[in-house]
Parts: sequence; C-alpha cells; structure tokens
Amino acid sequence: MSRLNRKSGARRDRSNLYAEITDKIITELEAGRVPWVQPWGTAAAKAPLGLPKNASTDRRYSGINVLLLWGAVIERGFSGQSWLTFRQALSLGGNVRKGERGTTVVYADRFVPEDEKRRARETGEDAQAIPFLKRFTVFNTDQCENLPEDVTTAAPPVPKGLIEPRVEALIEASGIDFHIGGNRAFYVPAHDYVQVPPPQAYFEPINWHRTALHELGHASGAPHRLNRDLSGSFGSKKYAFEELIAEINAAFCCASLGIEPTVRHADYVGSWLEVLREDDRAIVRAASQASKAADWLLAFLPEDEQRRCDEEELSLERRVA
Repeated sequence: MSRLNRKSGARRDRSNLYAEITDKIITELEAGRVPWVQPWGTAAAKAPLGLPKNASTDRRYSGINVLLLWGAVIERGFSGQSWLTFRQALSLGGNVRKGERGTTVVYADRFVPEDEKRRARETGEDAQAIPFLKRFTVFNTDQCENLPEDVTTAAPPVPKGLIEPRVEALIEASGIDFHIGGNRAFYVPAHDYVQVPPPQAYFEPINWHRTALHELGHASGAPHRLNRDLSGSFGSKKYAFEELIAEINAAFCCASLGIEPTVRHADYVGSWLEVLREDDRAIVRAASQASKAADWLLAFLPEDEQRRCDEEELSLERRVA
C-alpha cells in the first residue's frame, strides 16, 4: 500500500472512530440516559462508584474513556471498575475468558510528520502537530479468570459522612471567590466568582455539592486557570459546549469524592445533542477538557484529604482500571 493510501486509511479510521463514539453517546442521550450520570447505588449498578482504572498499572482512565467504560459497566452489569488489555491479563497470570467481548477505549495524542518537520526547518516556521486517535480493547476483570485475588477484590463504599467536608475543603482550598445566596447557581467570568444558593434551598442537600462542583468547573476555565473559551452567550453552541464540560467535570469530581452524580441541567440535553450531531469530535474534546478541570480542582484538596480520597477509592476497587 502506498504511503498516501496508508495516510488516507488512517484518516478514515480516525474519523470513523470519532463518529462511532459520538453515535454511542447520542444513542444514550436519546434513550434518556446521560453517560456521565450513571445510576450508582441502585440495583442497575453492581459496581461501586469510582473512576475506572487499569488493573495492571493502577492508572486512572480519563476523558472520553471514563464515559465509555462507565457505560459498559452499567450496560453489562460488571461488578467492578477494573480493566485490562488481553496481554495485561496474561502478564498477571490470568486470561480473558473465551468468547468475551471487549470494550473499545481510545488513546489521543499529537505528532509531527517528518515532512512537516522538514518544512518547518526550511521556512523557519513552527511545525504543526497533527492530532490522532487510536483505538484499543480492554476487558473488565469480571471477564477474566485466574487473576490474583487482590486485582479483583472490592471493598465497602465510601462512608457518606465524609463527603460534605471534602467538598467544603476543596472550595476553600481552590481560592475561587465563592458566594452562597440567592436562588440561582452561576459563574460570572467578568468578575470571576461563583454563586450557589444555600444548601437548605435544595430538596436533597447533597445536590448542593454537585451544583457547587459544576460551577467550580466553569471557574476552572478562567484565563488565569485553564483558559477555556467562556465567551458563549446563552443558547449558543459555545455555551452548550461549556455546559457539557462543566457537567462532565462535576460527574468526574463526584466519582472521585464518592458522591453519586446526577443531571443538574436536564434541560440542556437538547442543546448537547445538537452540538454532538454537528461535530462528532465534540464529546471527545468535552470529556478531555472535563478531565483537566476535575484534575485541576481535585488538586486543591488538602494533602490529608487527597490521601484519604485516594486510599478510599483504592479500597473501593483495589488495583482497578
């Protein structure tokens, strides 16, 4: 195959992968299921709340992979959030059971082709990197056998009483100007502050914390923080895209802190669908930005809280992926 045909084939596969992921998310939204808000703590979810990790490396999955793996856990009734490649299962002394169907996850990065490096040297201009997306297959540890016991053992869920102090500690440590009052939750980019109604205004007090994390997600995009485009006016596609980032960020933060996420803005589903139908890469970008926002926020937890959070998430699913 010529180099031109190989490049064309790679572009088609990358484009098909974006479309495949986006179609999956759209199908869930149209069915009334929000991929970043799974029914944790109900009969529909056998796995404990938490972010998926790789059982061999202990590394957390991020971005769109979290949504893809959460969806597989709920859809297929897996009891844990541990994942392995076929080869990793073998390296741990186990194996994937015959006939098991894997779950597609993706690796995204950028590279600079040799032709572009040569052009940059000749012109003195900056070389332009090309984004790429590569698929690979992972299997839940439920789909494997003969694995070491500590890879598959799950521990009890996080005690509910520890949730609220962690969120409050994160708010204080973040340094974001945070106001409590009024009857609306919002972030004001021009003045860089968040406002959320008092907890007693919510039917379920825990929703106050989910809402706070959503608005803190918006604040993470300020120019002196993660520098996202916050210029979209209400009803615009930019606005819907930023809401998507903040909503997924809140779900990722909730999962790390042991809070069961819910849909805070169910009325935005229509605008999200419009964005996804027009751009099959939007959900991948939104989930990536949401992971960055969640990582940025959670890094502000006091060290003892971060350590406790990490230890308890590990205890939820030891060496999970």
